Amino acid sequence: MQYSLGIDAGGTYTDAVILRDSDSKILDTGKAVTTYPNLMTGIRNAINELNPEYLKQVKLVSVSTTLSTNTILEKTGYPVGLILVGNYTVPRELPADYTIMVNGGHDSNGDELQPLDIAAVEQFAVSFKNKVSAFAVSSYFSTRNPEHEIKIKEVILKLTGHPVVCGHELSQELGAYERAATAVLNAQLIPITYQFIHSIMNEIKERNIDAKVLMLKCDGSVIDIKGAKLRPIETIFSGPAASIMGASHLSGLDTCAVIDVGGTSTDVSIIKNGVPELCEKGAVVGGWQTRVKAIKMESSANGGDSHIWFKKCIRVGPRRVIPLCFAAVNYPNFKEKLEKNPIPLRTMLNEHLQPTKFFVSTGATLNNPTESEQKLLEAIGDEPVSIHDILNKMNRFPSPAVLDSLLNQRAIQAIGFTPTDALHVLGEYTEWDVEAAQIGARKLSRFTQMGVIAFCKKVKQQVAKNMAYSLMSFIMEGKGKDGIKMLLEKEVPVQYKVNIPIVLLGGPVKAYYGELKSLIDAEIIVPEQARVGNAVGALVGKGIKRIEITIRPNSMENPDQNFLVFTPAGRKKFEHYRTAMEYSQKVGEELILDSMKDFGLPDNSIKIDTSIEYLVPPGWKRTPMETKITFVGVCAPGFSTD
Repeated sequence: MQYSLGIDAGGTYTDAVILRDSDSKILDTGKAVTTYPNLMTGIRNAINELNPEYLKQVKLVSVSTTLSTNTILEKTGYPVGLILVGNYTVPRELPADYTIMVNGGHDSNGDELQPLDIAAVEQFAVSFKNKVSAFAVSSYFSTRNPEHEIKIKEVILKLTGHPVVCGHELSQELGAYERAATAVLNAQLIPITYQFIHSIMNEIKERNIDAKVLMLKCDGSVIDIKGAKLRPIETIFSGPAASIMGASHLSGLDTCAVIDVGGTSTDVSIIKNGVPELCEKGAVVGGWQTRVKAIKMESSANGGDSHIWFKKCIRVGPRRVIPLCFAAVNYPNFKEKLEKNPIPLRTMLNEHLQPTKFFVSTGATLNNPTESEQKLLEAIGDEPVSIHDILNKMNRFPSPAVLDSLLNQRAIQAIGFTPTDALHVLGEYTEWDVEAAQIGARKLSRFTQMGVIAFCKKVKQQVAKNMAYSLMSFIMEGKGKDGIKMLLEKEVPVQYKVNIPIVLLGGPVKAYYGELKSLIDAEIIVPEQARVGNAVGALVGKGIKRIEITIRPNSMENPDQNFLVFTPAGRKKFEHYRTAMEYSQKVGEELILDSMKDFGLPDNSIKIDTSIEYLVPPGWKRTPMETKITFVGVCAPGFSTD
């Protein structure tokens, strides 16, 4: 009997699940709090909850992680040197530490515009060898001819030994600037991803598990370890990808909408006929437009651990906090502190000054903290403290800006009232300390002129409305978000109708079923294992490789003779269109099979679909102005379903 292990290191919780390969049955699950900055601690804790006997028979491990996304968002990637080749416009400064623009590049036909200034490249590489961990290269029209990028890579590897990322390796889409941003972000991630994968491999080895290891990509497919080390940028947003794949598998539906309620955020997406919808332009992460194909989704700062606070009205988020009910389990004297914490004046209330808000050190080491940050960090310490406690220690209120800085650097964590606490009070989810949640609800409800139960129901209702709003604004993209929100907020006898099932994922999502049903007329499904849906999703992703090949006439003056074929491997010239098509078909299939060989599957288990688009204007009687051939290879490296 063989088993597979799925792991999802989410923003708040890390889940692990074991599936039996023969029938996809979930045999065991584990859940732990995600640990920062070292995700491995949380992963280890989640695996520790699994049956050791099952673990011995695991033959496949697949991992979904927030590592790449968080690294980019928090700007904690490694230093990179960027070489731009060709004289093209850079609309804004790229996220590289050191940049040079050198002569070279090609035109849209792949012909050289200028000779490559290799001497400038060599000088740049040697000068910054000891200041960077990797290099990125983006050459003008490298998707038409990558020879300058390939030459630079060879030279830098020889001179420095550092990893080198080329734009054409990550995307065949036009846009030298966007490819440059993608290459830089990818280069920043290589060292940290290598360390993470190395830790995963060591963990598996120490447990005597002999298994193939895969990682989930942001398009819902999986990538082998070799590919993940070279192209870690492709694992951004693997969380939403895991949720949509997991929801489809657990519900048995090929077409459905998915609402994944995590601790930090709610992610909404749609899968149609077993295929997730992808962003047309590529994923945007940390404000950077990349050329990475990612699942189209909408994410809102509305999770089970979103901070519930009061200032003129009940507010949800956007920050995540540790729930009071969870803090009470982890800090023995917390409930007493919570009970005794003073109630601020209504006029003084803000996000940090709440009767239920506390702060605690994470133990993370800060690089070059300011004097103000260091003093505040010393005042906070290892036990939860409120603003009132900090005032007593420092004889002044802490600066909100310094507090925010420490939170953003994950040096401290906030504790506060959350939707999870509201569900504890209502008795609908009682995983941790109910009394702590009740104390928090009692304190906050004083500002609302509601009773404790009515206050918690209001919080629950608001969270459900936010879920519905996220889904409807995603479905009705461009149709006016304000109108959607207004309809959900006002008590009018109107419902949105959705003609496909809605699958809910996340720990306590079952509690929101009734509220969502009253807002949206649709079949709403909560799978039995909804709490570990993302870990299941990490396992059921297929191996998918997409390759695009373009054929164009060398000259529009004579479009029926002499053709250029652009492939990821380079440019080729052919006299006849038919020969160009035959070559493209052969090379496309060879590239697919070669790129998927690391999954260790026989060639006959890889299915290759081919689609062709012709650019033929009305009235055009000649050979197509452009022919784009897309090859999609699909294999199932995960568990079999014999």
